[in-house]
Amino acid sequence: MQDSPLLLFDGVCHLCAHTVQWILKRDRKGIFRFAPLQSEVGQEVLKRLGITEKINSIVLVVGERAFLRADAVFEVVKRLGFPWALLGIFNVIPRSVCNMLYDCVARHRYKWFGRSKTCWVPQKKWEERFLT
Repeated sequence: MQDSPLLLFDGVCHLCAHTVQWILKRDRKGIFRFAPLQSEVGQEVLKRLGITEKINSIVLVVGERAFLRADAVFEVVKRLGFPWALLGIFNVIPRSVCNMLYDCVARHRYKWFGRSKTCWVPQKKWEERFLT
C-alpha cells in the first residue's frame, strides 16, 4: 500500500466526497488510498511535496510526484483502467481549457453541491483505504 497512489481531497465538500465514493466503487484492484486535505496526513504530505499555497484542487500523489486539477482527474481515470481510462480521450483538449473548467467547478463547488461542518467519514468496508 505504501506505493499506492494517494488522493487528497476536500473532506468537507459534498462533490469531493461523492467523487471519492465513485472512485472507491470502480477501483477494483483497490490501488487508491485517500486522505482529506484538512487532515494531519494531508497537510504533512503537502508540506513534504513543497505545496504551501492554499489548495483548491484534489491532489493525486504518486511517489514523490503530485498531480493537480485536470492532471489529477486524467491520472485517476487512467489508473482505474478500462472502461474509465477511455475518458483520457479528453486529454486532447488543451490543458488550459481543462483547468479553466476544473477551476470553475472548484470555485463554486460548495454553492452548487454543498459542504459539511466536518470531514466525510467512509463506510467501514473502506476504512483501511483512508489514512488518518
